[in-house]
Formats: sequence, C-alpha cells, structure tokens
Amino acid sequence: MKNFLFLSFAFVLCISKFSAQTNFFQSFDGTNISYTDEGFGETVLLIHGFLNSGKSWKNTKLKMDLLEKGYRVIIPDLRGCGQSDKPQEEQFYQHNAEVQDLNLLMDHLKIQHYAAIGYSRGSVVLAELLTEDERISKAVLGGMGIDFTNPNWDRRVAFANAFNGEVSEMTQGAVDYAKSINADFRSLHLQQKYQPSTSKEELGKITTEILVIAGDTDFENGNPEALSKVFKSSKLSIVPGDHNGTLKTQKFSNEILGFLR
Repeated sequence: MKNFLFLSFAFVLCISKFSAQTNFFQSFDGTNISYTDEGFGETVLLIHGFLNSGKSWKNTKLKMDLLEKGYRVIIPDLRGCGQSDKPQEEQFYQHNAEVQDLNLLMDHLKIQHYAAIGYSRGSVVLAELLTEDERISKAVLGGMGIDFTNPNWDRRVAFANAFNGEVSEMTQGAVDYAKSINADFRSLHLQQKYQPSTSKEELGKITTEILVIAGDTDFENGNPEALSKVFKSSKLSIVPGDHNGTLKTQKFSNEILGFLR
C-alpha cells in the first residue's frame, strides 16, 4: 500500500511538473497577461516572436530539453498575443509596456534570478529587458541581427504600416497569415509602432553574458555577428536553418543548453 501511495504521488508530481496550465496576472495598467509555468529548478524565461504566442515554443526541442534537464520554464503571451489581453489604445503599448509586463511577471512569481531566451521579436523585447532587470543571469538573443537598434528600422516601419492598411510586397505574406488566424490587426500595428529600440550604446553597457544565435540563412533582421559584437561578454552561434525553422531544431537547443551550463 505504501509503495502504491508513493508511486501515485510520484505520478502526480510528474504530471504537475510537465503540465502547461495557463495562468494569468494583472500588469501595471490592468492588462491581463497569460503565462505557463512548468518544471522545477533554475528558471528560464522564453519570449516568443511577432505574429506568435507562447505556443510557438510548444513541442520545440529546446522546451522539452530544458524540462528534461531540470529547468523551470516560464512562457508568457506578450500583451496583444495569445490569451493575453489585446488592448486597442496606443497608451497600452507605449513606454516599453511589454518589458514592464515581463519584469512584473518575474516579481509576481518571486523569481530572484533567471536566464532569458528570446526569438525574433522576442529578442528585441529581451534586449530592452536586459537594460532594466539585473536578475537576468544569462540571455539568448535568437533569430535577430543588429537592425532593431535603429529606431527608424525600415522593416519595423513596414510592418507597422502593413497592419494599419498599407501593405507592401515585403509584408503581404505576414498580413495573409494574420488574416488566416484571425489575428488582431490593431494590436499588431501597435506592437510594431511602439516596439522597443535599444541603442548600441545601451547594449554595450550590459554585463550579462549573451549568446546571439541565428540560422545560416536568416539575415532578414540584420547581421547577427554585428549584434554579438556590441556586448561586453557575448558568444555567436550560427546553426543550420531559416528564420521560421531554426528554433525548432535540435542544434538550436544543444547550443543554448551548452551556453546555459
């Protein structure tokens, strides 16, 4: 009987460890932010990209490997995405609101130190978070080059315009995809309009150890090598893959796990 109870407890513990139940917390301006919190051990925050949600990390090699290696994995839906609120007014996206959300989420969960991994636009948000949260022990900027450091980055402007009705050849595919998933165009427009733009000078002051990682055919967001060079302590890793596929690969996971160790 004791053995049965022990096994039952172990089974429940295992299920709870790897369950992806959605939780919510209310951020500084009343916006509800959804997130999942799985596993035990050292904390890793995963930040998704544009036209995506926290579900983009689901079933990736990285997420599964982190859990199997004994990490605690926290994955939010940024405001305007997934199950988080999608406010329609500009003030809800100004002043790096998404960065404030992540900072407050870590406060809410009483996290004292953590590693953070961003991909694509998630790396842009993470770059700004690095300037504001000293609890980040290591950070990974995935799928991103140097271009976001320009506040007038033409790609950001093009996507902001696209989700406000001015579609170009560059943005047509993204707009078509957004329509296919019934995405909130107003929120997508504001996410791009008020996207963080952390300068090279600000990034150069960061002392956190950084890994910049990108696919070998992924340069649409600028040069990742140039990005890695602005940090005081950084490593560059180029792995096989394109922008949409790299984060799903085993090589991507292996490089990050090696860096975290």
